Amino acid sequence: MHLLAREEAGLRCLLQVALSELAESLPAPLPIAQIAAAEGLSDVYAAKLMRQLRLAGLVESTRGTNGGYRLSRAAESITVWDTIRALDESFLPGTTACDCGPQDRADCRRTTSCAVNSLWRRIGTDLRDSLESVSLADLCAGSLDRTDHVSLPTLQAASPAL
Repeated sequence: MHLLAREEAGLRCLLQVALSELAESLPAPLPIAQIAAAEGLSDVYAAKLMRQLRLAGLVESTRGTNGGYRLSRAAESITVWDTIRALDESFLPGTTACDCGPQDRADCRRTTSCAVNSLWRRIGTDLRDSLESVSLADLCAGSLDRTDHVSLPTLQAASPAL
């Protein structure tokens, strides 16, 4: 279990799309160049992250001069967990190195491994539950029941192409 820069950058890119949709009554797709610029990423890297999010069904893409990305469903129904899993399938592995059953535990030479694995599974479950409880809409609103509320700026409407 590890949060890499890729997962954080991907979540921030997805937030850019969500914020742009909240800022406009009829949101246009958000271009990759705008997403990348807002997050200080290269267009290529942002496109790679957005492709993974598209393949996971979190965003839809539109090609062409007015193309870009939109959320595939409401920001309230996309969780931080959805995003992290889309970017890293192995974030919280489902299995552990120990494959013994309860009947084997009395003679197991790795009982300390089982205890430690049990700890990681518990922490992983708690972490997943926490990440599943936070939606993109929550992040956009900056409301995570904390006193250090953060107001996120909304994107300015894109200038029409000439």
